[in-house]
Amino acid sequence: MQKVKVGVIGVGYLGQYHAEKYASMEEADLVGIVDIDKKRAHEIAEKYGAKTYTDYKDLIGKVEAVSVVVPTTLHYPVAGHFLRQGIDVLLEKPMTCTLAEASRLIKLAKARNLILQVGHLERFNPAVVALKDHLENPLFIESHRLSTFKGRGIDVDVVLDLMIHDIDIILNIVKSKLKDIHAVGVPVITPNTDIANVRLEFENGCTANVTVSRISNKNMRKIRIFQPNAYLSVDYARREIMVIKKTAQNGMYGFPGIEEQVASFPESDSLAEELRAFVSSVRTRKPPVVSGEDGQRALQVALKIMKQINRTIENLGRSLNMLVS
Repeated sequence: MQKVKVGVIGVGYLGQYHAEKYASMEEADLVGIVDIDKKRAHEIAEKYGAKTYTDYKDLIGKVEAVSVVVPTTLHYPVAGHFLRQGIDVLLEKPMTCTLAEASRLIKLAKARNLILQVGHLERFNPAVVALKDHLENPLFIESHRLSTFKGRGIDVDVVLDLMIHDIDIILNIVKSKLKDIHAVGVPVITPNTDIANVRLEFENGCTANVTVSRISNKNMRKIRIFQPNAYLSVDYARREIMVIKKTAQNGMYGFPGIEEQVASFPESDSLAEELRAFVSSVRTRKPPVVSGEDGQRALQVALKIMKQINRTIENLGRSLNMLVS
């Protein structure tokens, strides 16, 4: 089997794990590590038997595919450069800063028949994969993604940092157009929004209530889905799914009986599965699991949420100024 030659651009907290997973894959050959911090790049490259670079352009001619794991503001120029050179790209989320940038990357990839995969990691969580077999017609969804403050990812709003995962999952499981958005949020520690809540209303009547925080005193990543005669719950962190269904038989005291199923996947590695899927797409030329269009769709909703939150915060600020004056 001929290995796919890959490189990793940016080896900060997340990028180092991209390098680790590629280095352990039989299907991939990790040939280059790029980071503006030469010492850091050398440290990771030496650990996994790759070469060190400080300029991503130096990878041209040496790789067939890359993971782009740089700050969001650099996603468009870096990914665009590789696509223009005919190299397949896995681009971490959020896809870009603007919808126009996302559109240009999608067009670049299509024009050159290239793979453009967006790094929505939760799609590869085995509990989420198992969820598909039980979904019928979601009516109400409740999602919580709470994290203790880690000091990374704060260059963007919590909506782009954390909530975009849940937006992508919900848009993927609700087969209906989004009708309305009601969002609130506040900055607490950083200049950007740190806590946010949004209600997404779909044309088919489904409603999703999503809460995220990156300054919580505990970590939680869960989604609950209510549909006719069934309740589904996924714990992303524990990689566990619980399904409770109403049965045809009567239970005690005349109430309907229920059937409970629980499945857990403690040994799974979502990032490894994501990167393996990317390498497979590169080798087979099959469309990626999470396409550029998927990434753009999640980004579009996230930006609308941010715009609504920022407008509310600005209005509150003006009201407070008027009271003071």
